Amino acid sequence: MTMFRLTLGSSQREALAAKVARASKMGDTRTMIRALAILALAGPLAEKLKEAASCYGINVRTVQSWLSAFLLKGVASLEIKKSPGRPPKLTKRQKEELARLIDEGPSIAGFLGNCWRSPMIQMLIKEQFGVTYSAFYIPELLKNMGFSYQRARFIYDQDNEEERARWIAEKWPEILALGKEKKSYILFGDEASFPQWGTLSYTWARVGKQPVVRTSGRRKGYKVFGFIDYFTGKFFFKGQDEKLNSETYIRFLKEVLSRTRKHTILIHDNAPYHKSVAVQNFLAKNSKRLRVYRLPPYSPDYNPIEQLWKKIKKEGTHMQFFPDFESLCAKVEETLLYFKDAPSEVLSLFGFYRNLELARP
Repeated sequence: MTMFRLTLGSSQREALAAKVARASKMGDTRTMIRALAILALAGPLAEKLKEAASCYGINVRTVQSWLSAFLLKGVASLEIKKSPGRPPKLTKRQKEELARLIDEGPSIAGFLGNCWRSPMIQMLIKEQFGVTYSAFYIPELLKNMGFSYQRARFIYDQDNEEERARWIAEKWPEILALGKEKKSYILFGDEASFPQWGTLSYTWARVGKQPVVRTSGRRKGYKVFGFIDYFTGKFFFKGQDEKLNSETYIRFLKEVLSRTRKHTILIHDNAPYHKSVAVQNFLAKNSKRLRVYRLPPYSPDYNPIEQLWKKIKKEGTHMQFFPDFESLCAKVEETLLYFKDAPSEVLSLFGFYRNLELARP
């Protein structure tokens, strides 16, 4: 081929030039480069091959293959056919049926649990349609079908919904009236744990480059008891590295009662140690100054302090690295103190109950 000289006729040059112009207009860079490369080869071939390859950032063999195709088929050889890709294994009707099965949920399809995982859907497709997909392809398939990976939410069964309705219609008005009559604290209580390995949140990052946060990997957490008052926004809290149990809860209750002489109404959830014999005995002994109500089961949305824990984690521990347990404790305590000194921030968490109060005649 070193002695070969490519000579292009005027019609070939015009056809190639037209191909370049059309490809440029259509944004078809690959076809345009092929046509330009063929035009550049006119003359002593050995030198022109190297020039064309260097000019367009490709190797000589690629240019030779383009030239061979051009000599056989002419300008038509420059067309780049789109790959049809792998034909879909599921028909349109089968995808509609699969979507229906997914909508009905895993338990209806015979699986344990109520949340779909890729291997479960892979098995479902195999059993229902005799088609095998890789589990790694399932997310792409589902996205193309209009599904997304989402966090589930609870819905309440009928019995619990009735309890929640009674809480709003009867219990809360009773608590509020008692609190105003006795000029009490109305304390909403809960507990939280802040892990040393950190908590992750969403952040902006370049596409394809997942942000990373260092972690010690130590599975130890700083536990906090907390109460917030409906009337004043006062925040009582106690941090510890001990377990959350009856003993430590009673210790916290004693500390809170020692810091005030006011009558106190306490609202807490149904954690097992809240209902333990030891805690019930303590509450009975202090019943003259401490009245206790339990929230309906599975009703974190009725407890404003849940929102405070989210704020504290967002401000204090999200996306943070804690090399040792002491640094975690210090950061949590710092954030707790901030909210202790910001009663207006705490009061803003009671919007749900404020609206109930305003709505009453």
